[in-house]
Amino acid sequence: MSECTVDNEFLCKHSMFGGLNDASLSLIKPYLEEHTYEENVTILKQGEPNNRVHFIVEGEVAIVRQSETNKKQSRIITTLHNGDSFGEMELIDIQNCAASVVTLVPSRVITLSNKDLYKISLVDLKTYTMLVLNLARDISRRLRGADEMLAMVKNRATMPTSVSQGDASS
Repeated sequence: MSECTVDNEFLCKHSMFGGLNDASLSLIKPYLEEHTYEENVTILKQGEPNNRVHFIVEGEVAIVRQSETNKKQSRIITTLHNGDSFGEMELIDIQNCAASVVTLVPSRVITLSNKDLYKISLVDLKTYTMLVLNLARDISRRLRGADEMLAMVKNRATMPTSVSQGDASS
């Protein structure tokens, strides 16, 4: 773990830091911690607490979900790459990790703790608000993607086109 060496130009290109100016990014940077991981390292473990959002600077990780009924069975839900973040759910809903996160290649990650996010809120409410909104947007995008995948996989009865498109003629 070390001080964040990522520059503002890199940060402002990614969703977690979207809409933040140099002053806001300079305020946040002292709170960011940089971590490096070798391949096949578990960063977060399903069922354990997490109080940080993680942002991938370089590398690739797998999000792995273990079956609740068969502990020997697990499945890769998705893979995340440079610019993606993980751990947002635990930061927002304050529950244990919903899945494990395992590095697929050597990776560099920056993190922001819940405690430091709170400190930012005390110093600059606008920056804090933008960070939380960006995290919420990322979660929303993932939920939309999961909804789409579920709709494609799940065997559902089809609805008439006029009903499913919200037919306004009735």
